[in-house]
Amino acid sequence: MAVPFLEMRDVTKLFAKVVANKRVSLTIDSGEVVALLGENGAGKSTIMKVLYGLYKADSGSIHIDGREVRIESPKDAMALGIAMIQQHFSLVGPHSVVENIILGNVKGVINARECEDRIRELAATYSFDVDPKAIVRDLPVGSQQKVEILKALYQHARLIVMDEPTAVLTPQEAEVLMDFVRKYAAAGNSIVFITHKLKEVMEVADRIVVMRSGEVLGDIARDKTDERELSSLMIGRELPPLPSSSGVSESAAVALRLAGVSSRDSGGVLRLRDVSFSIHEGEILGVAGVSGNGQDELCEAICGSRSISAGAISLGERDLAGVGIRERIALGLGYVPADRQRDGMVMEMSLAENMILKSSYGPVWRRGIFLDRKRISAAAKAAIDAYSIKAPGPEAIARGLSGGNQQKLVVAREVAAGAKLIIFDQPTRGLDLGAIDYVHTTILEEKKKGKAVLLVSTELSEIFALSDRIAVMYRGAIQGIFPKTELSIERIGLLMAGYAEARA
Repeated sequence: MAVPFLEMRDVTKLFAKVVANKRVSLTIDSGEVVALLGENGAGKSTIMKVLYGLYKADSGSIHIDGREVRIESPKDAMALGIAMIQQHFSLVGPHSVVENIILGNVKGVINARECEDRIRELAATYSFDVDPKAIVRDLPVGSQQKVEILKALYQHARLIVMDEPTAVLTPQEAEVLMDFVRKYAAAGNSIVFITHKLKEVMEVADRIVVMRSGEVLGDIARDKTDERELSSLMIGRELPPLPSSSGVSESAAVALRLAGVSSRDSGGVLRLRDVSFSIHEGEILGVAGVSGNGQDELCEAICGSRSISAGAISLGERDLAGVGIRERIALGLGYVPADRQRDGMVMEMSLAENMILKSSYGPVWRRGIFLDRKRISAAAKAAIDAYSIKAPGPEAIARGLSGGNQQKLVVAREVAAGAKLIIFDQPTRGLDLGAIDYVHTTILEEKKKGKAVLLVSTELSEIFALSDRIAVMYRGAIQGIFPKTELSIERIGLLMAGYAEARA
């Protein structure tokens, strides 16, 4: 019987009294692509960080080529041929590609030409269009990820762990990555793919390991399963199909209009460039694009936290020039921000206090000059029940909730505030399948009530599933707005990469 390249036996990892991994055992053969699936908190990233030496296991053992090894740091892991590419890249922006790749891997007198030649050779092997002399901060996100991969290849990695590798890529960039995974594995190397995108799993994985509550729940060959079974294993139940989205009435009034909106940052750099569009009542306008192309600035300009340098924004018949954030909320604008912990909640406050963050000044929550704590608590309890938020009660501290339950709380508050328009900026980022399904269902229900919805997402499957029309953003400008039936994955990917279509 062949000895696997990697074997982890009964690995347990505790954080205080919380069990992150419980007797986890898994094997990875040479030339194999293994997908690691599970909800948030299932223990996927933790077990891989134990393998890479970022965490130390409390018990269990790790074996490479049948020999037990001790991995107490990333240096130990790299010496054994194990590399890890995390969601947030560990690159030095002002340095060149070659400097980033050789950093920490060379000493003494460095032959720069020799290093550049080797990197070019590695890039050519896997069809990576990366200039070794380019400055990393000037590269698009997809190219930065290639630099991280080249760094692993330069270190002669035999196993690469990739954590959510396609989260920031265009469809074309994702396909290049999939090609790399196939070529790398075909050369006898191994890949561990941590992802929540079942389509990608079914495309490239040889075997799928499903984790739940810190334990391995299933270890299945790809050709013996399907997406429905995997989602059921991950969350313990089968997800119902999304309710069908009705069209937009031709007589629906315009709820939001932007005309020639531009905005500069504090350094004078244009972040929004002549943005114009409208959203009708009962319509979902999806905004697609690689993260960092002006989507957050667009949401901030509409909600009032970012000033505009040109153009006009109107909510219904009301011009929002000179209208502050509080008044925009009163006009019926809800906003679910991309970073719920930084911009959507006060983490040390209770759920009840977070529910009234944007309306505490109003008369509904007051009894004389004091807040009506009883009414606030009752309203929070109703939201907890309505949105199936797993929490001990209204007085629970927000920080103690999981990411999915924190997001449900923010969604509950903003849906109540957004009588006319709700902005959802990356509403399912970092959520598991169950929480994603809940948010999607909520968005469609609000559309049915006649509310206008602006949906910003880097997940194209989400954009296509929910939107009536799709706008594509690139470097702060709208590349075009299309009915979703007119867009293919290839076409939208080109637009996201900056290719402007010729106009008739």
